[in-house]
Amino acid sequence: MPQVKRDMTAVEFRSAPFRAVTLLGMSGSGKTTLASKLPRERWFHYSGDYRIGTWYLGEPILNNIKKEAMKVPFLANLLRSDSICICHNITINNLAPIASYLGMIGDPASGGLSVEEFKRRQRQHRDAEISAMYDVRTFINKAQETYGYPYFINDAGGSLCELEEPDVIRQLAEDTLIIYLKPSNGLLDQIIERSLQDPKPMYYQESFLDRVLPQYLREQELEVPWQIDPSDYFRWMFPRLVEHRLPLYESIARDYGVVVQADQIDAIQGEEDFMDLISDSLG
Repeated sequence: MPQVKRDMTAVEFRSAPFRAVTLLGMSGSGKTTLASKLPRERWFHYSGDYRIGTWYLGEPILNNIKKEAMKVPFLANLLRSDSICICHNITINNLAPIASYLGMIGDPASGGLSVEEFKRRQRQHRDAEISAMYDVRTFINKAQETYGYPYFINDAGGSLCELEEPDVIRQLAEDTLIIYLKPSNGLLDQIIERSLQDPKPMYYQESFLDRVLPQYLREQELEVPWQIDPSDYFRWMFPRLVEHRLPLYESIARDYGVVVQADQIDAIQGEEDFMDLISDSLG
């Protein structure tokens, strides 16, 4: 079995002919921002969310968009006659089509999904994310052998900690140095505040949903999930999701990775600053 990368020293990391890292952490902790600060001609940037949206969930996402378009008579006639086509524009920095497909539980009149449909899409996303993370090994080989990149960065989704698939984490730890971007309390408050102002659907464990949803219904004195205001439920749920996720990130970092303070990301200007940050974390 290959050596888990966290066991390497700073000198070994700097002198390695090929370096690969996985960024672990909450959405908003700076993973994509950090990856964008590294020179594109030297770093192969692999986005797990981009892979999910364009490869594994591409067809369901488009089918969902077409389904909504068919509710508009003008668009429906054009689609039926193949006069127009619909495509998504998912990029590393624009993952809105994925979020719109995942959706949120609640009143259909407010765009909400039934619990059954929400869980079905969540399971689709989980399967897609597991596959996308297993694909990292293939893309590392492609980056190195086909394109000649000296460095590889896996910009993993914030829900990596939710997968409950230990073999995924073990393979990432064998192939990459897992770096947990740990937010300070101040940054954590900012992440929560931004999410509450602009709620976005996301994947989380079904067991977590089964635990918090009945609690929300009781507190709001609602009888059935379709009475839920989707955005209100998200605002209530998200701080609890953060509390649920933090120990999961910590556990992965403790067993397989290293910890970097996410607040330091803003100070990084380029590759050398990043290398210094990693070297410090390796001690």
